[in-house]
Amino acid sequence: MAKFIEGLYYSESHEFVRVEGDYGYVGITDYAQQALGNVVYVDMPDVDDEVEAGDDFGAVESVKAASDLTSPVSGTVVEVNEALEEAPELINKDAFGNWIIKLQLSDKTELDGLMDAKAYEEFCAAAH
Repeated sequence: MAKFIEGLYYSESHEFVRVEGDYGYVGITDYAQQALGNVVYVDMPDVDDEVEAGDDFGAVESVKAASDLTSPVSGTVVEVNEALEEAPELINKDAFGNWIIKLQLSDKTELDGLMDAKAYEEFCAAAH
């Protein structure tokens, strides 16, 4: 059973955003990592790259599939989770604890277009 955490923002492409002040931590959801299976590689952007909401910023590869990462929000990459370069399987152990990129958010109103935990859980249930 996938985990859904209150207080995060969720996209239909199965990314989450955890907001702390002017920053957003973006990663894939627990639902997504379960669907992908064992993650073997994470392709991440460079620090200082600009990402736009709805644009791809990298990819996650598992033993059975590769999936583009689509940013739910716009901003500037201020940090990437370097631990994932050596140990991409950390996403399988704790998807919400292992964000992929940290963004300086450029438009916090974009968060209004994302789902809360309850809406995302219903979205995932409807996808079955």
